[in-house]
Amino acid sequence: MSASRASAIGEYLPSLRRYARAMTGSQVLGDRYVEATLTAILDQSGLVEPNIPLKVALFRVMFDLDPPRADPGDDFQGRAHRRLSTLATPRRAALLMHTIEEFSVLDISLIMRRSVVEVAQMIHAARRELQDSIAGHILIIEDEALIAMDLQDIVAAQGHKVTGIARTRLDALELGTKTRPDLILADIQLADHSSGVDAVNDLLARSGEIPVIFITAFPELLLTGDKPEPAFVIAKPFTDEQVHSAVSQAMFFASADGIKILPFPQNST
Repeated sequence: MSASRASAIGEYLPSLRRYARAMTGSQVLGDRYVEATLTAILDQSGLVEPNIPLKVALFRVMFDLDPPRADPGDDFQGRAHRRLSTLATPRRAALLMHTIEEFSVLDISLIMRRSVVEVAQMIHAARRELQDSIAGHILIIEDEALIAMDLQDIVAAQGHKVTGIARTRLDALELGTKTRPDLILADIQLADHSSGVDAVNDLLARSGEIPVIFITAFPELLLTGDKPEPAFVIAKPFTDEQVHSAVSQAMFFASADGIKILPFPQNST
């Protein structure tokens, strides 16, 4: 592979990592998925098709591979993947590609080698499946009031209850300790120049494992693959659908680990 080709592929590694981690619910499994994709590309000359956009071609290679499964001894991932087996992987893949990676339905049809109509139906079905029965308590860590209010409205519309909005690291620790959240939505840079990552680490150290979605203008800083990183990352500016999808995925994996969740209200206001 030429140096220029390798460099071009490298530009899409953060996107591949983000998608793979969301598909598997795990940094370790997601990065293993990316590694398998890159290995296949290196081992098979011509696997990346030149007549379609490079990002589409890379995701086609990844989609053609089976996502890695958890090791038998890993209880949490094992439960998560047993639950995943109840959902059709292609439907979830189509939803994530469309919402998190913002591929068009046409692009996804090229990746999956399926018709545009079929892909649209898959996205609709996946959205319905993931939002059918999972809701919980969410803590928002965000110092910009308008963004925090937007996030609150988005997750409340899904049936989740927001336990509080924290603008600083200390606020986050106080709110998260008062009511243990089922999920955390966190920015990286907070009002007092403290770190959202540090705030999350404080809460995890005190409250145990809680799924986290980081929302940042610089997602590539969290997707280098060379340190512990979140499984779920959303880039700013975000869309309602991106937040919906990421929250549904994260709560789906959390429920597989037995985290207490709330039923969707019959009549939401």
